[in-house]
Amino acid sequence: MQPVEIYTTPFCGFCHAAKRLLTQKDVSFAEVDVAREPQRRQEMMDRANGGYTVPQIFIGGTHIGGCDELYALERAGKLDPMLNAEG
Repeated sequence: MQPVEIYTTPFCGFCHAAKRLLTQKDVSFAEVDVAREPQRRQEMMDRANGGYTVPQIFIGGTHIGGCDELYALERAGKLDPMLNAEG
């Protein structure tokens, strides 16, 4: 399974929705709380090509976007293949 990283804040409903989908799919993920670690926000923006809203989600090092993009991948049947792709 590809590693999943998600940049979040504690009070973000979209962050909770994205984490809920990943958890329902039994996908483990590394979470970076940019509210607790504000110095990591610039890292997130650099990796996300300027994206400054949360969540910002990466699968296997590939930036997929936020919650809406994650759910779109799921609806299109593309999330599981992406998660299970060989490194």
